[in-house]
Order: sequence, then structure tokens, then C-alpha cells
Amino acid sequence: MGLTINNNNMKHRFNYEWTLKDANFTKDKGKVFSCFACGGGSTMGYKLAGFDVLGCNEIDPKMIEAYKANHKPKYAYLEPIQTFKLRKDLPKELYELDILDGSPPCSSFSMAGNREKDWGKDKVFREGQAMQVLDTLFFDFIDLAKELQPKVVVAENVKGLILGEAKQYVIQIYREFEKAGYYCQHWLLDASKMGVPQKRERVFFIAMRKDLAEPFLHNVDMFTIVPKLDLQFKETEIPYKEIECGNNAEPMYTPPPSYVDLYDKVKVGDNFGTAHPKGHLFGGYKTNPNEVLKTLTPHDKSRSGAFHYEQLRTLTKREIMLASTFPLDYEPTPLNISYACGMSVPPVMTAQIATEIYTQWLSKLL
Repeated sequence: MGLTINNNNMKHRFNYEWTLKDANFTKDKGKVFSCFACGGGSTMGYKLAGFDVLGCNEIDPKMIEAYKANHKPKYAYLEPIQTFKLRKDLPKELYELDILDGSPPCSSFSMAGNREKDWGKDKVFREGQAMQVLDTLFFDFIDLAKELQPKVVVAENVKGLILGEAKQYVIQIYREFEKAGYYCQHWLLDASKMGVPQKRERVFFIAMRKDLAEPFLHNVDMFTIVPKLDLQFKETEIPYKEIECGNNAEPMYTPPPSYVDLYDKVKVGDNFGTAHPKGHLFGGYKTNPNEVLKTLTPHDKSRSGAFHYEQLRTLTKREIMLASTFPLDYEPTPLNISYACGMSVPPVMTAQIATEIYTQWLSKLL
């Protein structure tokens, strides 16, 4: 493994409480490049698994500033992937990748968003980056894979991508990977089963270049042949009580007056809307100390997310970082830490997947 320390209870492959300064990144498992890199959640996961992450492509200037501060990449490209994929001046190393990683922006497919109403429309970002049609970015990413020809491509997205009408989009993703010369598969994975103190379901598309796949091919059914990859994770869940701070902990945000009035009426584990006299929907909920936290969102509003089960407070910075498996010495500047964590794949989640890709595939190609 890329990181040589484990949790105190020794129940998990990777430590959810760690620091960049103490991590032993071996960089001996292969080379990775990350697109739509955000604050570097996936990058840290590949590093934990022992990979050498060469750099990133990102459109958000604040995100790439945080990425550079924490990861000091060899290559960093601040530009839309639509222009990045057309570059003819990329270094030779990027044409020799073991893994091309990416998390194409996914809000137009989120079950919490507008979904079909936003498909095909330009998205204006509050962070100030260029306007884009989000539901075509996945295909730009596949175009880049076709150009760079990495051994493996990993793409992460929201659960909503495989639900309802969006399934037609998935079919197109498979077709484009086929044209690019890859066998494609996808998995719906839950981070809470992978050593992450947060229930976060995400879809991972993993594709292997066809000319490398023969030793791994197996029949899924009489019509489908793909490289065999077992991604079953059954680690012990980590309840909130294992990461919570003490009674004097300083919360990230001050609860608004409306929450003060409702707090004592809300049962442990319930949404604040259950106690509202008019049944108004509220984003916040009261945590259960014996259960895993729900998905952390990137919103930086006090009314969205988890509240302590006995104290009228939101999560602390430390709790957010632990729940996201971010290193405790991560510097989010100029980002808000809840935004950085909420927009990123939990590093331990990526580390688990990267480890299996290396163990089952890449190590056998060397």
C-alpha cells in the first residue's frame, strides 16, 4: 500500500485520520493524471494507493489554486477540457499513463437537481469559470482518453446517472468508450462500505484498453465479455461517534434562528422539516451517533447538512475532514473546507478502487 499506517482499531485498509506530512506516498504503482480534479480528493486517493499523480486539468481557478498548494503537481492545466483535449503540446508522460482519472461535473444528473430540465443547457457557475453544457463533458473526457490511450480510465459520477431517463446517457458512454478502444464497466459503490465515515454513493465507470485486456476477459453473460474486476467492499461502517469532537468544539457555521426554534423538537436521525409546523422542507438533519453520516454536500450554508445530536451546532472543520477522509493538514485556501470536501471524491474511496485496479489488472501487466 502507498500509506503504511492504519486506523487504531485495525479494521480498515486505509486510515481515515491522516496527514499529508506523515503519509508515505510510494509512487511505485503507476502514473495517473486527473481531470476535473477539484481540490484533489481522487489525487490523494491514488497517492494513498501508491500511484504517482503527475498533475491535473481543472476549470475552476480557486480549485486549482488549492490543488497546487496541497499537491504541487508537475503539470497543471487551468482550462476547459474542450480545449485541453485538443492540445498538441502535451508532455510524452501523459501518453504513457496507467490511469486517466476524471469526475465530469454531474449536477445535471443529480437526484437533488433539475435533471432533465437542465440537460443540454449551458450551466453558469457561481465560482466564475466558463459556461459549459455539463452533460457533454463526459464525452470530452472520453475524447481525451482516445487521444492519450491510458491503460485504464476511471470516471466518477452521481448515482442519478444510472436512474430514469439518464440510462440512455449511460448507453452512449459505453458506445463512446467502445469507439475509443476500451472495454467499459460501471459500479455503484457506497463509500461507507469502503472505510469512509460517510454514506456517499457514487457511480464509477472503469474502462480497460482492449489490446491489454485479453488475459482478464470473462463472460458476464452469453452476450457480454469484459475484463474481470471484483469491486466488493465490506469494511466495518464508521459511525459519527467515532469522529465527533467534544462539547466545546467550534462548529463551521452558526445555526439560523429557525433551527434554534426547532432543534429540541427534532428526533435523532430526523430532518428538521419533520418538526416544522407547516411541514416546510429543511436541508439539515440531527445526526445519530451510532450511524454513519449522510452524504456531505458542498454547500456552505448553515441550514444544509448535519447537526450534532445533543448540541445545537453544525459539524466542525475536523469532523468534515474526517468524514471526507481528507488529510487534517489540507489547506483549502481560497476554498471553504466544506465546499472542497463536498465537491471531491473521498480519498479513501479512490484509494480502495485504485488498489484493486492495480492488484487485479496493472500488476499483472508489468
